[in-house]
Amino acid sequence: IMLGSCSKQTPVSADLNAPVKTTLQKSADVLSGSGMLTVMTRNLYVGTDVDVILSATNPNDIPILAARAFQDLQNTNFPERAMALAKEIFEAKPHLVGLQEVSLFRIQTPGDAVYGGTVPAEQVYQDFLQILVDALESYGLEYEVAGIIQNADVELPMLTGQNPLTFSDIRLTDHDVVLARKDVQVADVVTKNYMVKLTVPDAGIEIPRGFVALTATIDGKSYRFADTHLEPAWNEDALKIQMAQAQELLMHMMPVKNMPVILAGDFNSQAPYGETYRMVTTANKYTDAWMRNECDDNPDGFTYGHDADLLNEEPAFWERIDFIFVKNRLPGQRGPVFGPFYGTVVGDEVQDKTPSGLWPSDHGGVVVWMKVGNSADYLASKN
Repeated sequence: IMLGSCSKQTPVSADLNAPVKTTLQKSADVLSGSGMLTVMTRNLYVGTDVDVILSATNPNDIPILAARAFQDLQNTNFPERAMALAKEIFEAKPHLVGLQEVSLFRIQTPGDAVYGGTVPAEQVYQDFLQILVDALESYGLEYEVAGIIQNADVELPMLTGQNPLTFSDIRLTDHDVVLARKDVQVADVVTKNYMVKLTVPDAGIEIPRGFVALTATIDGKSYRFADTHLEPAWNEDALKIQMAQAQELLMHMMPVKNMPVILAGDFNSQAPYGETYRMVTTANKYTDAWMRNECDDNPDGFTYGHDADLLNEEPAFWERIDFIFVKNRLPGQRGPVFGPFYGTVVGDEVQDKTPSGLWPSDHGGVVVWMKVGNSADYLASKN
C-alpha cells in the first residue's frame, strides 16, 4: 500500500473541499499517523538571480543590475507562489518544515546608498515569512515559527529614473526558518551563523549563512533537527567555505545523546559525488533518506533548477542538492530509531504551477515520511 501511494499522477483539485484528493494528500493519508515522522525541506527562492549582482566587477553597474533584479522579483510574484507552497504543506502536513531563502525586502526612497549614505532601508516591500504564514492560515493550518536565523543583510542602490537620475535603496535580509506543526513540542533552540562566510570585495558585500537547530518531541519521542542553507560551490574558494560551514554544523550536532539527528536543507552539493555530500554521508555516516526511499516513481529525485523567471514550460530539474539526512542514535544509547523511509519531491510537476504559470520555486521541495522504531529501550528510558 505504501509503495503504491508514492505515484504522482492524480490531477490537482483547486477546491479544498473537493472529494478528489491529490496524490500527495493520498500519500500523506496512508503514510502519516502513529509511528511516522514527516519532515519537509523547502527553498522558497529569493525571486531573482542575485548572482548577477554578486559577480559584478564594476560598482557603477550595481544600480542598474539591482533595478533589473527588482523587476524580476515583481515578476516572480511571491504572494502568488506562497499559496502554491502553502498548498504543498497543506497536502503533506509535515511535523517540521525547514525553509531557506526566507527573504525580507525593504525599500528606501529616495535612497542614499549611491551617495555613500548609511541610513538603512526600513519600509517593508515583501516579507516572505509573513506572506507564507498568512497563506498557511488561509488553508486552516496551524504552524509556528520554531526558530529563525538571520543570514545576509545587504542594501544596494537601485536606479529608478534616468531623466533626471533617481535612486532608491533596496535591502535584502535572508533567513532560514523552521516551522513546527502545532502538535510538536519544541525545546533547546539554537540559531547560529557560521564562522566562515563568503565576501565579495568588488561589491563590498558579505554573505553570512547559518543554521537553526532544535529538539522536537512528537508522540513522546524526541529528535534533534537542524535546517541550513550552505554556500554554493561555484569555485574552489566557495567550495572550501561550503565544506567549512557543513563541518561546523556537523560538529554542533555531535553532542546529541539518546536521540536521532535530522539535517534538512539546501546543501548546494550535488548527490552522489559532491564533496560536501560525501563528507556528510561517508565521513560522518549520515544516511541520505532519499537513498533509502522505498518509493520508486522518481529514482533520481532531482530538486533543482527551474529557470530564474520560473516560466519554463516543462520541469527542468537536473541535480539533487536539497536533502534530508538522518543519523540514528548510537549503539548502546536509548531512544527512538528510524526504520523505512518514503519520500517525494514536490514542485516538479506541471500541475504544481501557480494560476499565472509560475513554478512555486526554482527548487523542488523534499518530503520524507520516516517510520519510527518501537524500541523497548526507549520505553525503558522513560521509566
